[in-house]
Amino acid sequence: MLTDTHPDAERVQIEGLRALSPWQKIELMSELTSAARGLALAGLRARFPDASPKELQRRLATLCLGADLAEKVYGPEPAPPTVL
Repeated sequence: MLTDTHPDAERVQIEGLRALSPWQKIELMSELTSAARGLALAGLRARFPDASPKELQRRLATLCLGADLAEKVYGPEPAPPTVL
């Protein structure tokens, strides 16, 4: 399945994931989601260095929900747009 991973290593990884309990899988997904959110916020901070924490959260909503839904839920996005 993975092109950059040796088949033996991939097999061990898949076996390890299959061995996890449902709760462990949920915890792993929660940690991955949190890490992705942190990386997205770091990228937004780099692109908009003068943005307040509130503005960064609003821009993150655009990335996570899409521009249309984020605007319906959180109101208009500050200029310039997060996504072109």
